[in-house]
Amino acid sequence: MFYSESADTLMAFGQKLGEKLVPGTVIVLTGDLGAGKTTLTKGIARGLGIDQMVKSPTYTIARSYEGRLLLHHLDVYRIDGDTDSIDLDEFLYGDAVTVIEWGNLLEEGLLEDYLEIVIVPKGDGRQLTLLGHGPQSQQLVNEVANG
Repeated sequence: MFYSESADTLMAFGQKLGEKLVPGTVIVLTGDLGAGKTTLTKGIARGLGIDQMVKSPTYTIARSYEGRLLLHHLDVYRIDGDTDSIDLDEFLYGDAVTVIEWGNLLEEGLLEDYLEIVIVPKGDGRQLTLLGHGPQSQQLVNEVANG
């Protein structure tokens, strides 16, 4: 678990996480509207060496950014469970890092090995819980926990 007292510390956490990511990493961000999912993704992008401005893909569903690794940033809230409306295979488990906002809305079993980050408002900040679903993501949780 990690507590972020501000948007700056949330971005800093994301940057440290981004520095540890390897090709094929999939991250699912779970949290209510305004929880900080896009802010965290901006930090991850920074850790991947991406200089472009990262924007929420709410209306476009997907955006991609070039850095040390390619970053696919998806928001699946608007597909309303209709995963056939986008070609998820195009974004998953390749040489890129994929961050999926609202990925908890995808049907169970669709994703294989992924890191889920649950963001919950707590006090003036956010509580982040990291859950590894699979061996690669569990190793990533351990790396983050150990600094």
